[in-house]
Amino acid sequence: MSEVLSGLSNALAGAVEAAGPSVVRVEGRERVPATGIVWSADGVILTAHHVVEQDENIQVGLADGRSVRASLAGRDPTTDLAVLRAEASGLLVPAWAAADSPRVGHLVLALGRPGHSVMATLGVLSALGGSWRTPAGGQLDHYMQTDVVMYPGFSGGPLVDSGGQFVGLNTSALLRGISMTVPVTNLRQVAETLLAHGRVRRGYLGVGAQPVRLPPALAQQAGQETGLLLVSVEEASPAERGGLLLGDTIIALDGQPTRHLDDLLGLLSSDRAGKAVPVRIVRGGQMQDVQVTVGEQQ
Repeated sequence: MSEVLSGLSNALAGAVEAAGPSVVRVEGRERVPATGIVWSADGVILTAHHVVEQDENIQVGLADGRSVRASLAGRDPTTDLAVLRAEASGLLVPAWAAADSPRVGHLVLALGRPGHSVMATLGVLSALGGSWRTPAGGQLDHYMQTDVVMYPGFSGGPLVDSGGQFVGLNTSALLRGISMTVPVTNLRQVAETLLAHGRVRRGYLGVGAQPVRLPPALAQQAGQETGLLLVSVEEASPAERGGLLLGDTIIALDGQPTRHLDDLLGLLSSDRAGKAVPVRIVRGGQMQDVQVTVGEQQ
């Protein structure tokens, strides 16, 4: 048994040693520094949005002990991701695990570099789910929850498997009190978008809504039991300009049903921003369509 434990211990230490050069310190707030991940050898760094509280005077601490200046390339609060450009080159890019490789029960390591050296905590992948919308409206291909302890400054650092491959980016801000990991597929999508445009486009209507049950006759006609009752319509918003009124019930947008608020948020994607789409509503007990040009969330 001691040989097994010793072998496992050495393997985990080796994983930390292999991953360490790709883990950096991010000084983007007045309190405890946070952690970042090398995304490209020419100085692109991924970290958590919530740990970068300033757009200027950002410092990145590298594995070799150097501290270099960095600028903010862009951020996406809905997935809690930010991209920095550090004044460095020749950085070591980590090996990323295949998107379908993590399994519930696998041993994982959370790495952080809030100081000059790498820190690590050990846990297991406790939950692995399908597509998930964050409370802020971002969309993740799948979600990963772990039982690793997220010490101060660990947000923005990697989740690493027992072989030293990076699985995703850890954050403590997506769900209060729960350690979540943003998978590599989303990291790639958001990083490419932020590097190209500085932000992630999100559709916007300017309404407040809540699910309501449709009357039986309308439910049968619409083919769904619930819709979204508009409880507020912002002045001069895309919704108001398109003719939506307080008390309308949205049952579809661009031909897709809106049974729950998540349905509507999911349909307000970047490809619909600036596009005129049909919105099917119930008004005065009758179904009708109005044309609304989706705005862009600022």
